[in-house]
Amino acid sequence: MVDMMEPGYPVITEEEAAQYDRQIRLWGLDAQKRLRGSRVLLAGLGGLGAEVAKNLVLAGVKGITLLDHEKVSEESCRAQFLAPVTAQGENRAKASLERAQNLNPMVEVHADADRIEDKPDDFFLQFDVVCLTGCSRDTMVRLDQLCSQHSIKVFCGDVYGYYGYMFCNLGEEHNYVEEKPKRVRVTGNSNEGPDSKKVKVDPNETTMVKKTAGFCALKEALEVDWRTEEAKAHLKRTPVGYFLLHVLLKFRTDKGRDPDPHNAAEDTELLRQIQGDVLEALGVSSDLLRDDVTSDCFSEMSPVCAVVGGVLGQEVVKALSQRDAPHRNFFFFDGRAGSGMVDYFGPK
Repeated sequence: MVDMMEPGYPVITEEEAAQYDRQIRLWGLDAQKRLRGSRVLLAGLGGLGAEVAKNLVLAGVKGITLLDHEKVSEESCRAQFLAPVTAQGENRAKASLERAQNLNPMVEVHADADRIEDKPDDFFLQFDVVCLTGCSRDTMVRLDQLCSQHSIKVFCGDVYGYYGYMFCNLGEEHNYVEEKPKRVRVTGNSNEGPDSKKVKVDPNETTMVKKTAGFCALKEALEVDWRTEEAKAHLKRTPVGYFLLHVLLKFRTDKGRDPDPHNAAEDTELLRQIQGDVLEALGVSSDLLRDDVTSDCFSEMSPVCAVVGGVLGQEVVKALSQRDAPHRNFFFFDGRAGSGMVDYFGPK
């Protein structure tokens, strides 16, 4: 055994130390121990969910439960690499189980074919992190509130064509550490005067700095009052992905699904109607979103899933390991521009 365990941390075996050697060198033994003691619920095994599952299994969490009631389809197989093409028609979570488990036999991987809406509240309380993809706005808001009351970290994310987002709520007080260059006081010649003792950064030495970040509920983050002067001043710097998210979540609520490429003409027109209604309801200009942006929101594109899934998985690892500053509280990715942006929405 590797005998450097603090109270409450799981023991890292020699086999695990060898498996996670590179990660331990990157973020430290204590961070890896926290990961090895954590259980994650991942809802939604589409393209984005598959990327997140891969990243968390490889990172070495204690256990991950894959929850999805949907069936494997030809469409989902284009971005979902955990479910074999031969599994079409089978449950998506169960079809993803074998490949996910093979990524890292040291992680407990479970598959659950139930609908997330049918799960009782107690089901979610067994996890340290609940990660929601492909869920309705009402479901995300409800579970975010439930988990926050029990100090469970919540992540949400989706990919729509060229666009994707991630949201996280790590609670009102999330503690973490950051590695910073060490500042040392250098004493010079006494003849140099009062400035002879100067604080300089030593590039060869680092120190761990304890920090705290606060987060808000998803409901608050989505209900910004854009009619206030403060919000209007922030509007020019606001990622358009925030408003596009409102449009796409409204489409999912109204239709019970996401925009369908097999029904592109009709769904594009509906998206434009929803766009106008949503932006008007939010009290912002209809010019915020391009007229053609809704035509780029169909299907999960593999490269976009890889980027957003990489960021989402990274943020879950950071949150569980309490290592490094978390994204607070949204990340938006624009595949057309090849750029991503982090921004905070909600009470300051």
